[in-house]
Amino acid sequence: MNRSPLALAALFSMLALGASSSSADDKKAMKDMKDMGKEAHAAMHEGMAPMTDQQIIHSAMAAAPASVSAHASIVAMKPDGSMRTVRAGNNGFTCMADNPVTPGPDPMCLDAAAWDWAHGWMGKKAPSAGRVGFIYMLAGGTDASNTDPYAEKPTANNHWVKTGPHVMIVGANADFYAMYPKGAEPDTSVPYVMWAGTPYQHLMIPVH
Repeated sequence: MNRSPLALAALFSMLALGASSSSADDKKAMKDMKDMGKEAHAAMHEGMAPMTDQQIIHSAMAAAPASVSAHASIVAMKPDGSMRTVRAGNNGFTCMADNPVTPGPDPMCLDAAAWDWAHGWMGKKAPSAGRVGFIYMLAGGTDASNTDPYAEKPTANNHWVKTGPHVMIVGANADFYAMYPKGAEPDTSVPYVMWAGTPYQHLMIPVH
């Protein structure tokens, strides 16, 4: 999953908006996610004009094949950190536009199972078992740690990797990932497992 901390904050906010929770801990987590979304929105638009809806749609649609993105819901962040639907869809995919302040292009489209997986990751909880999700990032991705799901910047030992256009399979059983390379320093030109050995391991598949 190659999204910068700012872009992930937008994702946190979206997940918080759509989540239902009853425990005090979960409610606090949801509030924290929304607060992060506010900070992300401010940072994303500091010193630059907000994207128009048409620009958001164009950017978000670059994440997936036209046959998918043309029928996907497209969402964007509001100044209060919550999310709004820019365009309603009907195929179960939801797309986000590129974050203009990150080093690389990172629009993304996720199916419903992938949103569920991402909610577990953001909340630091085990993802729902038996729900395999699919994520498109065909425009590329901002670089990330291959070993630490929560790393925000490169360090001497968190194995930062550079990945171009790719798709992801998330939420599969462990035996599925066992078929693919799990090294800390992967060859990113072939499919490999990111965050191996964690509940959030997923298959990164480069698209050339």
